Amino acid sequence: MCACVVLVVGMVAAINLAVPMLAASDLHPSASALIWIVDTYVVFFACLVIPGGAAGDRFGRKGVLLAGLALLAFGALLSAIAPNVPFLLAGRAITGIGAAAVLPNTLAVLLHAVPAERKGVTIATWASMTGIGGVVGNVGGGAVLTSGSWRWLFAAAVPLSLVLAALVARIAPVSPRHERPLSPLGAVLLVGASVALLLGIVEGPEAGWTSPIVLGGFAGSLVLFALWTFAELKAEHPLLDPRLFRVPALRSACLGMTAIFFGMFALFYVNASFLQYGKGFGVLPTGLGIIPLTVPVVLGARHVGKLVQRFGVDVVVAIAFLFCGCGLIGLSTSDTSTPYPVYAAWLVATGIGVTLALSTLSAAISGSLPPAQAGVGAGLQATTREFGSALGVAVIGTVLTGRFVAALPEDIRETHDPHTVAQALAAVPGRSPEVISAFVTGASTALRVIGVSVLILGTLVVLQSRLSRTTK
Repeated sequence: MCACVVLVVGMVAAINLAVPMLAASDLHPSASALIWIVDTYVVFFACLVIPGGAAGDRFGRKGVLLAGLALLAFGALLSAIAPNVPFLLAGRAITGIGAAAVLPNTLAVLLHAVPAERKGVTIATWASMTGIGGVVGNVGGGAVLTSGSWRWLFAAAVPLSLVLAALVARIAPVSPRHERPLSPLGAVLLVGASVALLLGIVEGPEAGWTSPIVLGGFAGSLVLFALWTFAELKAEHPLLDPRLFRVPALRSACLGMTAIFFGMFALFYVNASFLQYGKGFGVLPTGLGIIPLTVPVVLGARHVGKLVQRFGVDVVVAIAFLFCGCGLIGLSTSDTSTPYPVYAAWLVATGIGVTLALSTLSAAISGSLPPAQAGVGAGLQATTREFGSALGVAVIGTVLTGRFVAALPEDIRETHDPHTVAQALAAVPGRSPEVISAFVTGASTALRVIGVSVLILGTLVVLQSRLSRTTK
């Protein structure tokens, strides 16, 4: 079960390493298409993880888990052989649906399989796999991409998924089924609203912020989110009951979790390209280059509970966002001449913030709900994490593209109108220093915007949390 978690989470992280290869590939993706290649998997993963758990309860957790692994293999195969961008996006969507079926049911199978006295340790071990998955995705993805082709990244997921499916079929026990409704309308509306929101954000730099597709995306998102809220309030068994967010502590913790993953995956998106373009790293050194971020997670996660007991939730969350936001702003000062140890120090600072936030906010979400709704809490955590990840990639990709284009020399911009580094390098191969300089400028601006956004969101989270305590 832990290996399944590592696979689906690792695929979220690994794709960022392939962005430069994809940009220079024979698919010739636009800047917005690159963002969609990363985000399509995450959006379907985020929006369907709760229905995935409900499907396991109703149709059998082992069966849904096996179906999810089969979809992972099929979607990865489609992505590996994709002749064009739409085909690749279809493969990414299918893979995301598979991931949503896998993640919640791994925990459900584990909790059914272990005795009561081992459930606490089992949950902690399962949760730690999400962090390990990010490391494995970066290092393993970097190793696979040394082959020189992005297609091998997706191809490698096919046998891994099939081997895990064979192990699950042989080892995992069959658990009882429960008549838990699926709420397909809620799932469809939530996916549609999320895609429409990201459409408006991602297409802005290329289509124009007042273009019909961008305005239509934002308007469609508002309408679909409103319809989703109305449908869920009327449903006898809602997918995700909006009334839960009346609990101030839950509301602030969910916002905090979204904000942390917003910052972390925005960093993952830019880090992979910065280390390859700006520092000249290969894909494997780039995958290894993010490891300093994970050091605090590995070494410090078990100590966070003691800090919360001593200083309180609000203080620890405030410190977490301060480290995370300032770490991102510190990373924004890096350029081609910045020594990697300095860059790594800022990664460690960001990692300290992530470590403090994840443990504290996870406990806050779980503690805001009664034990009978523990499954809802787990699904809510997964949804906020993945939605924050998708939003972070969309926002930083949008800012990066806009600033990169503006920083290019005027003659390159007007003659060739490139929107990615690969397009610019192909158009003017003899002027790579100017193109790389423009990219570094764009990356610095994008990281600064994300860092400031994380600080602002963190302030809102702490204020909301304190307000909820003073009004009790």
